[in-house]
Amino acid sequence: MVYIFDMDGTLIDSMDYWIDYMRDLLIRYNCTIPENFVLTVTPMGSVRCCEYLQELGVKQSTEQILREMNEYLFKVYSETIPAKETVPETIRTLKEAGHTLAVLTASPHSTMDPCLKRLGLYDLFERVWSADEFGMQKSNPEIYRQVAAELNTRPEDCIFVDDNYTALKTAKEAGMRVFAAYDPYSEGYRAEIEALVECYAVKMEEILQQEYIDKWDGAMPKVMTGNGENGLMIGLDGMLENEAIGE
Repeated sequence: MVYIFDMDGTLIDSMDYWIDYMRDLLIRYNCTIPENFVLTVTPMGSVRCCEYLQELGVKQSTEQILREMNEYLFKVYSETIPAKETVPETIRTLKEAGHTLAVLTASPHSTMDPCLKRLGLYDLFERVWSADEFGMQKSNPEIYRQVAAELNTRPEDCIFVDDNYTALKTAKEAGMRVFAAYDPYSEGYRAEIEALVECYAVKMEEILQQEYIDKWDGAMPKVMTGNGENGLMIGLDGMLENEAIGE
């Protein structure tokens, strides 16, 4: 199976930094911040984010915004931003099980690469892409088809993992299976996301439980998420790691 992961809000706990920076920039220019601002900007590449900020009233060139943004974000991505809970061990488990792993993010390589390398994740992925490389946003179904083609597979043989409703919806329209990673910034769209996806992972390790169910073609009892009370915790190797938890 091919797993394609978003980065911000999915693999790493970075959304606060992006959103706070852009909101501060809008406030600096006395711009109105739309109610759906987070949902709108999350699937965008960095260049399109700059254009959107300009549309909202920021009086800087794209080059100026990118330069200031990159100066601010490079430091925190290189030194501060952590992986989200259970992400490193989940990615390593999938890699050891023989799955193909890739990253597709709206972030530029200038922030993505040093962050993933610092966290020890970069080399676990076969490909690491910024949406800017495709000249389109993650709200365009074609980007997912191109990613699948680059990985020599079909969209329907890929699982796309993201925290953003728009990106998940678009990937599904392109033919991919979709799993959601919980992030507080997407809480307002949780009902819509849960109705859309096969797996809603509050912690990344929960996608391993979905992997086990897929292997057994749905014949096993439903796996409980969260703390595992009254349920089963399942491993990729097809063995029960903890049996008869609860009643």
